[in-house]
Amino acid sequence: MKFLKNLASEKRGATAIEYGLIAALIAVAAIGAMSTLGGKLSTTFSNVSNNMNVS
Repeated sequence: MKFLKNLASEKRGATAIEYGLIAALIAVAAIGAMSTLGGKLSTTFSNVSNNMNVS
């Protein structure tokens, strides 16, 4: 029981977990943004390539 009380009062562990959650959230947002941007870039380069071949 004393171990659980010490664990609950420990602040450094909670801070590390919070930083880990923030880093995970940033990673998820970055992956989502990059996948969306990647699809748009692919379409843009395809359009440019097709227009260059027509001329």
